[in-house]
Amino acid sequence: MPRAKSGKVTHRRHKKVLELTKGHRAARHKLYRTANESMLHALDYSYRHRRERKGDFRALWITRINAGARLNGLTYSQLMARLRRSNVGINRKMLAEMAVRDPSGFSALVASVTRDDLSRAE
Repeated sequence: MPRAKSGKVTHRRHKKVLELTKGHRAARHKLYRTANESMLHALDYSYRHRRERKGDFRALWITRINAGARLNGLTYSQLMARLRRSNVGINRKMLAEMAVRDPSGFSALVASVTRDDLSRAE
């Protein structure tokens, strides 16, 4: 019985790894062993950072909302508290978008929330 070398299977697996590491530096995309290690780390990082991205965007939105709020004489926390009291159901992503692209609309929203808050206090 002839010896089975499984050359095709190994070659395909190596090719797949080397294609995945295209763009990595030096031996990390040329030599199978280092490329395989590089690929495993890259896949691990991409998995982890897909989850991190959510927090990164939330922090960005909060920063933008805070900047817009401060232009209107409020802090981020004061604005969010007033929005909650006024039952305004706009999420942070949309608020940040308004603060950047439509400052006058954002100012109008802040003014209406502040008006509602003042009328409640009386």
